[in-house]
Amino acid sequence: MGNTDSKLNFRKAVIQLTTKTQPVEATDDAFWDQFWADSTTTVQDVFALVPAAEIRAVREESPSNLATLCYKAVEKLVQGAESGCPTEREKTVVLNCCRMLTRILPYIFEDQDWRGFFWSTVPGAGRAGMDEIDDDEDEGARPLAESLLLAIADLLFCPDFTVQSHKRNGPDSVEDMRSLDSCEYIWEAGVGFAQSPPLNYIHDLNRTELLRLLLTCFSEAMYLPPSSDTTILNPWVTFFCSTENRHALPLFTSLLNVVCAYDPVGYGIPYNHLMFADYREALVEQALQILITTLDHEGVSGPHQAPPPSSLDEQESSGPDNLFVNYLSRIHREEDYDFVLKGLARLLSNPLTTTYLPNSTKKIQFHQEMLVLFWKLCDFNKKFLYFVLKSSDVLDILVPILYYLNDARADQSRVGLMHIGVFILLLLSGERNFGVRLNKPYSLNVTMDIPVFTGTHADLLITVFHKIITSGHQRLQPLFDCLLTIVVNVSPYLKSLSMVAANKLLHLLEAFSTQWYLFSANQNHHLVFFLLEAFNNIIQYQFDGNCNLVYAIIRKRSVFHQLANLPTDAATIHKALQKKKKTPDGISRTSSQETVSMEGSTPAVPAEPGTLKASLVAIPAIDKLTEKSQVSEDGTMVTVSRMDSPPKPTEPDPSASAGASDTESNSGRDNEVGYTHRKDCVGDVFYTEAEMERRRRSSTSSSVSYWNPTPEWALSWKAKLPLQTIMRLLQVLVPQVEKICIDKGLTDESEILKFLQHGTLVGLLPVPHPILIRKYQANAGTAMWFRTYMWGVVYLRNVDPPIWYDTDVRLFEIQKM
Repeated sequence: MGNTDSKLNFRKAVIQLTTKTQPVEATDDAFWDQFWADSTTTVQDVFALVPAAEIRAVREESPSNLATLCYKAVEKLVQGAESGCPTEREKTVVLNCCRMLTRILPYIFEDQDWRGFFWSTVPGAGRAGMDEIDDDEDEGARPLAESLLLAIADLLFCPDFTVQSHKRNGPDSVEDMRSLDSCEYIWEAGVGFAQSPPLNYIHDLNRTELLRLLLTCFSEAMYLPPSSDTTILNPWVTFFCSTENRHALPLFTSLLNVVCAYDPVGYGIPYNHLMFADYREALVEQALQILITTLDHEGVSGPHQAPPPSSLDEQESSGPDNLFVNYLSRIHREEDYDFVLKGLARLLSNPLTTTYLPNSTKKIQFHQEMLVLFWKLCDFNKKFLYFVLKSSDVLDILVPILYYLNDARADQSRVGLMHIGVFILLLLSGERNFGVRLNKPYSLNVTMDIPVFTGTHADLLITVFHKIITSGHQRLQPLFDCLLTIVVNVSPYLKSLSMVAANKLLHLLEAFSTQWYLFSANQNHHLVFFLLEAFNNIIQYQFDGNCNLVYAIIRKRSVFHQLANLPTDAATIHKALQKKKKTPDGISRTSSQETVSMEGSTPAVPAEPGTLKASLVAIPAIDKLTEKSQVSEDGTMVTVSRMDSPPKPTEPDPSASAGASDTESNSGRDNEVGYTHRKDCVGDVFYTEAEMERRRRSSTSSSVSYWNPTPEWALSWKAKLPLQTIMRLLQVLVPQVEKICIDKGLTDESEILKFLQHGTLVGLLPVPHPILIRKYQANAGTAMWFRTYMWGVVYLRNVDPPIWYDTDVRLFEIQKM
C-alpha cells in the first residue's frame, strides 16, 4: 500500500511541476525531495511516471522549474559524493537523482537552446552542499556539467556503495572521500590490478545506474547532425576523460577489466542463467558502452601512436588529451594483451557455443559493442594488433566475425554489423601475419549456413564471403570492394585452397565478368581486377600447394578467354545494357556448385517486420579507405604513391551526382538507406535519407540516359586486365592435361589433381610482380561512420529503460523495417 502511495505522491509532484504557474523556489526542499526521497522507486518507475510530453511541457512553459530540478538533482549527487553516502537514505537519494537525470537529459539535448544549460553556472540559486563553488564569485564556479561528471566519478568509487570498504566496522568506519585512493578500489583484476574483489550484486546494480547516467550525459552527440569536422569534440567526454577527473585511470582500468574478465557461462551449470539473475551482465554492457563512447576519438594511427611507458599510470606527457585513449594506447605488457584478447575472444565466441541441451547456455547480446572495442584497441594500440597477429589466437576473433557476417547477411537491420566485421578483417588483412595464420586447418564445430568443406581458415573466409556476395542483402553491395580487397591482401600467403573455396572464387569471377555487369556501372570492372590479382598472387607465390585452384582455373578457362576477347563496340555494350533491364539486379546464383550446408544450420533470414534500425552514413570508396603498400624482399612494406585514378566515362555517372563518390565501385551505392556521404566542391556533406530520396526522384526519369559507357571507356580498362600470368598458365597446362586425359583415358579428377600437384611452372611464367597490399587508412569518412554506427547501437540496445526512444536524435534516423 505504502508503495502505491509513494508512487502517487511522486506522480503528483511531476504534475505540480508542469502546472505551477509560479517558479518553485530552489529552497523549497519539501517540494523537491518528493522526487528522490522514495526508496521503492525504480528506474522503470521514473520513466513511466515522468512522460515525455510533460518533460517537454515543463521545458517550454516552466523553464525555471526544469532548470531548478536539474540543479537540485546535481546538488544531491555532489553532496552524496562528498559525504560518501554513509546512510541508506543518502544512497537512495543518489540513485533516484541518477534516474531522474537519466530521464530528463535527452530532452535537454534535443533542444538547441537548452544544450548549453549544463555548461553554465547557476547564478544565485542555493549552493548549499556544493562547497567547491564560491557563493560570491560566479566566475570561479564550476559549470553544472562538470560538477555532475565529477560527482559520478567519485560515486563510482564510494565504499559500501559501489566498492568494497577497506575499513572494519566501527565508529570511524566512514572513509574520507577526498583522501581516498581509488586505484586501490579497481573493480576487477586484470590490466594493472591483481586482486579480484568479492562479487557484490548491490555494488554492481549501483555502478550500473551511475554508468547509465554517464552514458546519457555522453549522448549529446546523438542530437547533432553528422559532420565531417573532426575538430568538434563531445564536451562531456572531453571533460570526463581529462586530468580534471582524478579517477580516470582506475575507472578506465575497472571498465576494461570488468568487460574482459566476464564469463557468461559461469560455472558451466546448464540453465544457470534461468535460475538466477546475472547482475554482472548489465554492468558489463554499460561498462562496454561507456568504453566505446569515451574512445570515440580521432585515430592515433601512425605518428600519434603513444610510446609505451614504464607503467600504465606514467605521466601523460605525450599522446592524446583524452586519457582513456591515452591509457589504451599505452597498455604494453604481454600478460595484459593476453588477458584482453582472451576476454574478447571468449565473449565474441559466446553466441557460437552449441550444446546438446537447447538454450542451456547464456547467450550475450553485446557482440556489436565488443567488435567496436576490438577495433579501437587495434586502431589505438598497434602493439596490441601485432600481438593479436603473432599467434593463431587471431583465429579466435576471425571465426566469430565470420559467423556474425554469415548470420546477418540477409538482415537489413544488421547492415552496420556487416560493415564493422568487414572493416576489422580489412584492418587485419593489411598485415602479412594474418594471411599466414589463415593456413591453419579449420576444425571447429561451429554451425553455419555454408557448404561443408575440409580445409583451412582461408577456405572458411572465402566460402563465407562468397555467401555474402551471392545471397546477402542488396545493401551490402558497397562492401564487395572491401571483401575482395581482403581476399587480395591475403592471397599471396594462402598455401592450399580447398576445391570448394577455389570454385567459389571462380564463380565470383564468372558472375562479375558477364557483359551486362561489367558495362552497367562505371566501376564494376574493379571487382574483376581484384579477383585476377588474387589469382595472380596465388599462381606466382603459392603455386605448389594450390592444385585445386589451378584445376578450377583450367576448367573455367572459357571465362578468361571471354574476358581477353571482350567486345567493346557500341552495339555490344548497348545489347548488354538492354539485357540488364530484363535481368534483376544481383549476382548469378547459378553454377556456383552449391553443396549441402552444414547439418543443423539455419539459413540467414531477413529482419522481422517492425524491427527498428538506425541509419548509417555511406562508407568512403575503397581507394579512400586504403593506401597501397608494396612488400619488399625483406618483408617490410613501402607505401606506394597514389596511382592515377581509373579512366572516367565521357558522360557523368548518376551515382556520382546523386550521392556517391565517383571512385566508388558499385551501382548499388546509390541505394544506401540512411545518410549518404557526398563529396562536392564545398566539402563533405552528409545528406539525410529524405533529402536523398527527393534528389533521387527528381533525377530518376532521366537517369538511364546519364550512364552511357563508350567503347573508349571499355577499351581503356580492358587493356589493363592483368591476364598475362593466367593465359600463360593455361597455354602451358591445358595441352598437358588434355594429353594425359586422352593418353590414359582419364575421367577421374583426382588423377588430374595429382598431376597438377607435381607439376611446375618455374621459368615459364612472367617475372613475379611485387606483392601489393591495400592497408586500411583512417579518414574523416570512416570516423563519422563509426560514430553514427556506435551511437545507433547504443540507442537500440538501451530499451529497458528506453533512454532515447522517441526523442529528436539527429546523428541518425530510426527506421522501422
